Amino acid sequence: MAEELKRRRSQEPAEGSAAAQAAPQAAAQPAAQAAPARQPQSVPNADPIDLMEYVFRLLASWKLILLFAVVFGIFGHFYGAKEVTPLYRATSTIYVVGTDNALNFSNIQLGSYMMSDYLKVFDIWEVHEKVRQELDVNYSYSALRGMISVKNDDGTRMLDITAVSADPQMAADVANAYARVVSDYIADTMRMDKPSIMSVALVPTNPFNISYTRYTSRFVLIGIGAAAALVFVMMLLDDKIKTAEDVTRYTGLTNLAVVPVEEDLRKWGLPGRKKGKEHEAT
Repeated sequence: MAEELKRRRSQEPAEGSAAAQAAPQAAAQPAAQAAPARQPQSVPNADPIDLMEYVFRLLASWKLILLFAVVFGIFGHFYGAKEVTPLYRATSTIYVVGTDNALNFSNIQLGSYMMSDYLKVFDIWEVHEKVRQELDVNYSYSALRGMISVKNDDGTRMLDITAVSADPQMAADVANAYARVVSDYIADTMRMDKPSIMSVALVPTNPFNISYTRYTSRFVLIGIGAAAALVFVMMLLDDKIKTAEDVTRYTGLTNLAVVPVEEDLRKWGLPGRKKGKEHEAT
């Protein structure tokens, strides 16, 4: 009996400590289930492109845009004057109906039918050779052919021979030489009346491929576009908080109050800056 009583007394403290440990765990488990897990507050993504803000920044940056336009316009003017090779063109005209025959219907109709044959004459190498000999130049046949263009307006029997060259005198000489050589070649080879030279080419004074106004206006537009792109990049890179809306946009926090600093705080005896600002309290 004595041994049984001692054994029961030694087991009672162990059971009591186990019950004491189980009670806090059982109480903590419902509390953990009842308390919801706290989720981190998500911050709304800031819109990187605000069209209205971009427009206002463009208006505020008008001096920068004007500076770019002026600088690029000056560069375009000098680019057109220095970097582009001036080209000159001169035009002579021949009439395909000869002067020997009477100007009747059959003669006019024949001249209209022969117009394509007259145009083909300008591709014959003998014509280019005679022009080269007359002008005493060392140009190849392909180079001479590339200098001229022949056009026949619809409803007419006239051929306009236009020569293009960097030398204005050469342009006029080539156009007139082709008019004379083609007229003689047609009369001698095709057994046709010699075409009449209605207009001789004059020496041009102004290049046709350089327009200072065109180059200047193009580069002005390029300068305005470059300035607008620069303002856009600066807007994207600017992450400073300036207004109460920016606080909400970038942090997701609600503004409790906005305390303005007036320009005339000094008249109340309070320190302040000359330019007003807004201080946001979050």
